[in-house]
Amino acid sequence: MTEKYFVDSNILAYARDPRYPSRQLVARDWITKLWDQKNGVLSTQVIKEFYSVITRKFQPAVPRHLAQAEIRELLTWRIIETDQNIFETAWTLEADSQCSWWDALIIAAAQHGGCQVLLSEDLAPHLMPAGLTLINPFNEVLHESPANYEIRQT
Repeated sequence: MTEKYFVDSNILAYARDPRYPSRQLVARDWITKLWDQKNGVLSTQVIKEFYSVITRKFQPAVPRHLAQAEIRELLTWRIIETDQNIFETAWTLEADSQCSWWDALIIAAAQHGGCQVLLSEDLAPHLMPAGLTLINPFNEVLHESPANYEIRQT
């Protein structure tokens, strides 16, 4: 894997959530590969969403000190800050593709991070601009219903 892979918050959440063992295994495998090869990219938005999900939506919730330790590890990845350029790109994506604002921010961050692939369970392939491929790592996991980690507002 020499390409850059943008990782959405749901992938991180599944890697931490034992309630979905098949998805957890797939997500952990992806994260391990990206960590080992140093080609994973995150955004500040993804990190904030992940922290919120594991400390508020998980039952039981991950204790804050453990969640903070995980975030500190994730901050060693390549992180895309939400800046004016991301906003400009996201506004264009939102208008052109009719996607939600929050999804537009994710796609824009992936683009600005120089990513060729976006890993997410929540996005649709038709939203991807040229040069960015969507992979849903869980397409083959049919026997588990997806989680509702959604914290983005539409």
